[in-house]
This record gives sequence, structure tokens and C-alpha cells, in this order.
Amino acid sequence: MKKKFREVFVFVTGTSPQVITETIYALIHSKSPIIPDEIYVITTAQGKKAIEKFLWRKGILESFIQEFNLPRFELKKENILIPKNKQGQEIEDICTQEDNEAIADLITSLIRDRSKDSHVRLHCSIAGGRKTMSFYLGSALQLFGRPWDKLYHVIVPPEFESHPEFFYKPKKDRLLKIITKDGQKLTINTSQAKITLADLPFIRLGGKVNFKGKCFRELVAEGQREIDLAAIQPELQVNLAERLIIFGDKSFHLSPSLLYVLAVFLKQKTDHCHHPNKAYCLDCRDCFGELLEIFSGEKLVQYSKLYGKIVGNHPWKIRTFLEKWPTGLPIELCRQYISKLNRELKENIADETLHGFLKISSIRIYASSRYGIKLEKSKITIN
Repeated sequence: MKKKFREVFVFVTGTSPQVITETIYALIHSKSPIIPDEIYVITTAQGKKAIEKFLWRKGILESFIQEFNLPRFELKKENILIPKNKQGQEIEDICTQEDNEAIADLITSLIRDRSKDSHVRLHCSIAGGRKTMSFYLGSALQLFGRPWDKLYHVIVPPEFESHPEFFYKPKKDRLLKIITKDGQKLTINTSQAKITLADLPFIRLGGKVNFKGKCFRELVAEGQREIDLAAIQPELQVNLAERLIIFGDKSFHLSPSLLYVLAVFLKQKTDHCHHPNKAYCLDCRDCFGELLEIFSGEKLVQYSKLYGKIVGNHPWKIRTFLEKWPTGLPIELCRQYISKLNRELKENIADETLHGFLKISSIRIYASSRYGIKLEKSKITIN
């Protein structure tokens, strides 16, 4: 059976590459075993040397694969990623603000790139490396993670953690020598080792925000702005029969024609969403449409009940309206109504930001203009 996902493992490590084999060990022993198709490690120059020494030259990764009879996978040299300083040199350790920004941008770039492929499932481990590295990996996954991506932390008993001879729990028990904090020399058995994988929940913005920033700092600012905008948007209630608009703490009336135009755009937002499974609209404008389409003769018939509620449900008024515009509203008339409506909204909603959510906005796509409302669809109620 063809696999649903290509399993891509991402690690951050310092000088203890044990977290790589420990995480893979935990995943192959989970209820639904997962074996990597690709492995990426973000580390420092020192961390790379540790990987080369233990996982490659000492053959620990190869021994691990053979011991558990796993399908072949490898940690490719080009998949060990090390940030560089302004002089183009690989960073030895994460010590300065510049180092932190370099590692943040490298981690974010990788997660952003691999998350573009819907056939890839990311498995990100924050168990290794500096605490800032773990933070950046978790944050990058929050920015770009999809519902199927995973974030993990590996928990290993203190006596085994970072032990130079412990990389996973072997099938055959082994004895390891340790020195306790108080200087005692003890022997422990690997049978006592318990490797626990914590599956960490996280907020996912992947696919909800169209990020344009390049560096980690810009991306975080973008994400925060979009969350703030979504959070501050007030509820909108439209009472068609009373021609009443209630927007947060503001209430006002509109003329029948302007209310109808507003109601049509609101219906376009709520009933013709291209992504109904997405909880938030944020900067999505896919529901925006051309005026000739939104106010076509077919759409006027479709939305005739809206018009009916506004004019008192008099059948003859609805019939007269449809007979007057059998092929739809002329585009110039639509533009006039939009201009008048936006002026009315501006007069009643002094706050520029709030006005921006409810006004009819336009965007240019190729040679045409598309119109719509930016307000979150979940905030809209039409009665």
C-alpha cells in the first residue's frame, strides 16, 4: 500500500547527537511505528563534529538500523545544516544575538520550505541543542505547521541522558559505568532505561496566514499582527427587516439599496467561502469576486429573499426589482452603490481599523478588480 506521507524528521542538536537515535527509537516503538524517509539536523560546527564522530565513524546509526532490522535510511551530509556568521564561517556555538538570529532564520527557512509539500509530514524534535534552538524549531512549526505535522520532546532518565555510550535502548542488555554527582562510581543496566516520547500540542498557523517576511523576526511580527486583527474584530449583526446594523458597540440604519448591497457581499463571504474548513479568514481574499459576477441576473434571483426581507416581503416589489434588472446590475451602478455604502459606513464607524473590516474592499488580480469584505466570516450574523 502506498504511503500517505513522506516522513521527514527534523532535529536540533548540540554536542549530544544521542537525541537523534533516541527520538527515532521512540517513534519506531510507538503504536503506529514511523520510520524516517529523510533526516535533517540543524546544529553548530561543534555539533556536526559530534555527529561525525559517533553516528558515522563509530557506526552507531548503522548499528541501530541493523539491530532493529529497519528499512534503509541515512543521514546525508548535506542535510546537516549549520548557520554561518556574516563572515561566511560556520558558527561554532550559539553565543551572541547574531548567532541566535542566524540559527532562527535557518530553522525557519527549512520548516517553511518542507511544509510547502502536502505529501510531507514533519516530525520535529526539540530535545537537543540550546534552549533557544528548541524554541525556534517549535516556533517555526507554529508558523508553518499543518494539522498532520508533529512536535516532540524525548525524555530519558538522568543517568542515561547524554551518556557517551547510550544512544538508544539496545535489544541485548548492556552495563554502563557512570559517576554520580557526588562522585560515586556505579554500574547501571540499559534494561532500566525508559525512553519516553512526548507528543507536544502546538498552535498551527500553517495555511492560515500568507507570510511574506523572510527572517524569523519578520514572520513572528506578521503572525502576531494577523492574530491581533482577528481578535479585535467585533461581531456584526444585520437585521434586514429593521434595516439595522450592529457592529460591536455601534448601531445604525441603512437605506434599502445600500443594505442590500452590503448583505450580498456578506453572503458572498459566508456562503461562498473557498476554504470552509478553515476557521479563520485572516488575509485570505479568495471569496472576492468581480462585480458582474456578484450582481449578475442569476445572483439577483438567488438573493431575492434578502431583498424581500429588506422591503417588507412584498412579492410585487421583488418581482419589479428582478424585472428591472434581468441581466444583473450595471457595473457603474454597482460602483456608485459601493462608494455610497463605504461613505455611510465611514460616517458611522469612526475607527479606521474597524471601518476597514466592514467596508467593501477591492484587489487587483491580473487585469480585473475583485471586491469583497475583510471581516472574519465567523463574526457575521444576518437575520
